[in-house]
Amino acid sequence: MGLNCWDPISYKKNCQTFIDRVDRIMKNHLAIGVKRFKFQYYGSYFRTSKLNSWLRTAVTPGIEELEISLGYKQAKYNFPCPLLFAGSGRNSIRSLHLSACAFHPVAGLGSLTRLYLSNMHILGDELRCLISNSFALEELYLTNCRQIICLEVPCQLRRFVKLEVFYCSKLKVIENKAPNLCTVAIDSDVACVSIGDSLQVKDLEMFCEVEFNIVYHARAKFPASMPNLETLSIASAGEMFSTPSVPGKFLHLKHLDICLEVTSGAFSPNYDYFSLLFFLDACSILETFRLEVVQTRMKHDSVLEDPSGLRQMPGHRHDSIKKVDITGFCSAKSMVELTCHILENATSLKCLTLDTILYGYEHLSDHKYGKCPRIGKHMIAEAHKALAAIERYVVGKVPSTVKLNVMKPCSRCHVLK
Repeated sequence: MGLNCWDPISYKKNCQTFIDRVDRIMKNHLAIGVKRFKFQYYGSYFRTSKLNSWLRTAVTPGIEELEISLGYKQAKYNFPCPLLFAGSGRNSIRSLHLSACAFHPVAGLGSLTRLYLSNMHILGDELRCLISNSFALEELYLTNCRQIICLEVPCQLRRFVKLEVFYCSKLKVIENKAPNLCTVAIDSDVACVSIGDSLQVKDLEMFCEVEFNIVYHARAKFPASMPNLETLSIASAGEMFSTPSVPGKFLHLKHLDICLEVTSGAFSPNYDYFSLLFFLDACSILETFRLEVVQTRMKHDSVLEDPSGLRQMPGHRHDSIKKVDITGFCSAKSMVELTCHILENATSLKCLTLDTILYGYEHLSDHKYGKCPRIGKHMIAEAHKALAAIERYVVGKVPSTVKLNVMKPCSRCHVLK
């Protein structure tokens, strides 16, 4: 049911109609056990006493999934914890998803396997009380929970395997003691936020809009702190130093995804893309490598303007890499050198994709919505330079066994003027 946000009177009426409809549904379920209760409401004109009434109906013996998602206007709603922790659903609920309310747990939930908290008012001690006594917990998702400073995951959680933490701005420490944690996604540099016992982590995603030198720290520290990594996805807002050549190998890493992104301007002009070969060199069984560069200017030295020869690094072979994607490929000399190095030293390479312009389309037939997303004129010009660099330096080095895909600027939306 749609709501007319432009007409306050109609909007209020539709909100009330929605509430009345839900109320009738819940009254019809008074004598029927509910397995799953999901309530999403982002409107206004809503008295939360109604929600409490529905929860008393829904949270009965056998309830397995509970989701309450409210808009910011309802953020002062105080979730009725006694319904969960002293009620009949305490030992049956497996999935709990709460958004935009206050939550003050006083115990654990015996069957809880998945906990998702977003935009919540919950303290670190309260969260610790909940998860420390929910011994079946397997997955924890925290988003924008700004009162949490320290997140503690106890060793008793032997089934705990997945942790995602984003936009928890006051979080300083993650004390993980769960022995089988293997998948972590976090929006901060692990050099700044300790995640405790990470020896079993196999999949790591690390994204942050403001953290610098994440690539540097990942290459320097992760081989020792996370020796069992199989998939690594990292994003950096800038690199003060090029990727180092240091001891330590990623013995199990098969998939590497690196995003170098700035919202405005050029990505670290002094950063040497060619130095990424030291990262590749540390991954003896790496199969896929994806590099994405997001910028609105390109200030690296262009290979088209530097007539000196391309650097080579003989002896650095990458025998397991099968697929390489470079999105945001530009004419930076060091990026061209990296690409040529891969072509010459990745003996198992099957496919190389070079995308010269983010979110672009090579053919007009690819258009589904009329136009490509808007790209600044500087990057349109750079994309055409990148095509020239590919033609001059890359194409001739592509072995017959490798498929080269070149994503070009759109012929309708990305025309040089």
